[in-house]
Amino acid sequence: MAGRKIILATDEYYHVFNRGIARQPIFFTKRDYERFLLTTSYYRFVNPPLKLSRLLQLSQELRNEYFKNLLTSNKLVDITSFVLMPNHFHFILRQNHDRGISIFMSQLTNSYTRYINTKQERMGDLMQGVFKAVHIETDEQMLHLSRYIHLNPVTAHLITLEKLSAYRWSSFLDYLQEKSTLLEPHIVLSQFKSPKEYEQFVHDQAGYQHELKKIEHLLFE
Repeated sequence: MAGRKIILATDEYYHVFNRGIARQPIFFTKRDYERFLLTTSYYRFVNPPLKLSRLLQLSQELRNEYFKNLLTSNKLVDITSFVLMPNHFHFILRQNHDRGISIFMSQLTNSYTRYINTKQERMGDLMQGVFKAVHIETDEQMLHLSRYIHLNPVTAHLITLEKLSAYRWSSFLDYLQEKSTLLEPHIVLSQFKSPKEYEQFVHDQAGYQHELKKIEHLLFE
């Protein structure tokens, strides 16, 4: 397995990506997306006090209370934005601890792979090797990358631009509602007067195409 080409530094932001082996699907049902998001929320914390297997047995109300109580706890990573697609996913992550991103990604993908392997009675890897990561150097890069990530479902023709906020498996709606306990989107949203203005920025297709060149080196596809 190839080693990582860049050093992941603490207090820095990265575009993190992985996909299914041979570009095969990694999400098959609504429940799979939900499980991945729950596992994402769980493993961002350092030493969660409750085992994941126990958390899965709780009602949605108790799960929400559990995560709410952990908000001030130590986190391996902060999640700025994300999108889950049928055969891949994107994160913008801030590393809070030494090796935080690597630990988080290892725990997340290993746990989710075990879930899929058990469910489908399969063996072996689900993801395409070591996750990819690129350092985000400026707020402007962060801004345009968040738009790129949120537009993934439109680019893939999974949903129309007008209905983008209805796509459940990204952080876009969380940006508009500002209610998420999973995200730390302030570094992006602070560059706008309101969530509505950010929505208009994402919907600006002409501007998106113009600025895409500036972040080509941050992309993987």
